[in-house]
Amino acid sequence: MEISITQAILIGLITAFCYSGQLLGIYTNRSIVMAFFVGLVLGDIPTALTFGALAELAFMGFGAGAGGTVPPNQLGPGIIGTIMAITLKNQGVTPESALSLSFPFAVLFQLVTTAIYTALAGTTDTAKKLIKEGKYSKFNLLANSTIIAFAVVGFIIGVTSAISLPALQAFVNILPDWLITGFSVAGGLIPAIGFAMIMSVMIKKELIPYVLLGYICASYLGLPTMAIALVGAVFALIMYNLNTNNAQNTVATANAVNVSDEEDFSNGI
Repeated sequence: MEISITQAILIGLITAFCYSGQLLGIYTNRSIVMAFFVGLVLGDIPTALTFGALAELAFMGFGAGAGGTVPPNQLGPGIIGTIMAITLKNQGVTPESALSLSFPFAVLFQLVTTAIYTALAGTTDTAKKLIKEGKYSKFNLLANSTIIAFAVVGFIIGVTSAISLPALQAFVNILPDWLITGFSVAGGLIPAIGFAMIMSVMIKKELIPYVLLGYICASYLGLPTMAIALVGAVFALIMYNLNTNNAQNTVATANAVNVSDEEDFSNGI
């Protein structure tokens, strides 16, 4: 599959919007969002959403920095990974292997993000000086310089990723089949590791039976994801009703005890 100049420019604009949008808190830097737009441009939304969902599972754990660590940037799988998953699928590249191949780019783009923040870290003093001098137009430009820088760098990354497809194809062609299969297996493990990282923080001993139930539904019963989600919703409703009833019973018991104490106090008087 070839990517035209028009498609490359559109991918660049999408990358610029998604990359700079993370500063606005609108979640455009999520893998599944970027994958959808890239799939829309390349005309293969099903493959794009499949890959985006896989990347989202991985970044459930990897996307949260522990302590002072900085997680990889989702621009890697969201843009480059989706391009590889769509354009190279006829060469044996699966969404799982594309996820593995895109992770080095995720680390690289996080370094680029850190470099942008570092380069613009000294603009605060200049901004204060411009306000004191009444140069508000220059201040507005400087205040939005980070967003502008992210947009420009994102456009360059998107266009470069699209026009470098022949190099990606040549790189994949020299890889042996066993190595691509290994990347597919590793890519399938990455979401499991990410999900396990989340569970290690959130799991409680009283929730372990539900985890085991989900595993049984997926591995032994072969239920699809939506069916497992519905089973989870049923148990969530059951637990909600039980907790509501217990809370009501506790309140009723407390009220009865208070009434009894008041009657005893009145009789004593």
